[in-house]
Amino acid sequence: MKDILTDLDRWHAAGESIALATVVQTWGSSPRRVGAKMALTASGQMCGSISGGCVEGAVYETGLDAIKTGTPQLLHFGVTNETAWEVGLACGGSIDVFVQRLDRDWYAALRSIINADRSSVVVTVLRGPIDLLGRELIVGEDGTVIGSIDPMIDREVLTAAQDVLCTGKSQRFTLSSAEPLEVFLDVIAPSPEIITVGGVHIAIALTQIAKVMGYRTTVIDPRGVFSTDARFPHVDRLIHAWPDEALAQINLSCLSAVVMLTHDPKLDDPALKIALPSESFYVGALGSRVTQEQRRQRMLAAGIREIDLAKLHGPIGIDLGGQTPEEIALAIMAEIVAIRNKHHPILLTQ
Repeated sequence: MKDILTDLDRWHAAGESIALATVVQTWGSSPRRVGAKMALTASGQMCGSISGGCVEGAVYETGLDAIKTGTPQLLHFGVTNETAWEVGLACGGSIDVFVQRLDRDWYAALRSIINADRSSVVVTVLRGPIDLLGRELIVGEDGTVIGSIDPMIDREVLTAAQDVLCTGKSQRFTLSSAEPLEVFLDVIAPSPEIITVGGVHIAIALTQIAKVMGYRTTVIDPRGVFSTDARFPHVDRLIHAWPDEALAQINLSCLSAVVMLTHDPKLDDPALKIALPSESFYVGALGSRVTQEQRRQRMLAAGIREIDLAKLHGPIGIDLGGQTPEEIALAIMAEIVAIRNKHHPILLTQ
């Protein structure tokens, strides 16, 4: 959703009528995951993608129809291995796409949640009675509910949405109502964040790449010559403080990646003592294997548990053979993306 917000905002400001298409399920191979979105306007503009192939063409026509009639549609595209490339799938598979007219008030409510960087679940009726088809409600992480599907089933919807919030994975769900009713539970999560300890050259490149990838960025360094606005005009937050003091003020969560880049134990170690036991999905530190082993022994002596120490990635990054700060930053970012996607990267060997 977040990759198309800029266009949606611009279209709304211009008074455009908009249709939104969402991938609600995939089977086999698909270049876009569940929850991927494409939007289009009655005037012929389009943003986002749902397959990367000619599926977009069929969805575009359906979207124009949804804008005119207000009637949503659930589309199914089945693909054989022989024709897969023609419709943008890497090999045989199929996808379901839900297409609906975008309601202006609903979008404004969702936009306010996204702006506040809070997690939420958007619940949309995919199958069921015609009068409920396309109805939506939003469930916030604090239990706030915006909208209603039906008073008789909203309680079950709320429970299902809260369960999905815990997993963070969007999915289809069939309600146990008298009449079969299927909904899509679309998780809208805050952007992940990268926190770098050390305002070194690699940090400049890393935070620039991270911004392009949609990450929030923070740089921590007590040394004034390193942590200047001139060096980091692009970051979201620049903190002039010792790492342990700075991290104590930051809510490290499962969306946080913490990267130590100073090569200085006086700065890296205090930060590691906070980051390793935290919920951060990634903790990495620059340095050779020898440096890493020395760092590991210091952490054990400081009382860090083996289970927490196992989270530490070092040598940091995947093996791209990089030499420049920009190439090293790319290797680090690649490893962070791989870990977040629960993919096992090829780690650096030196």
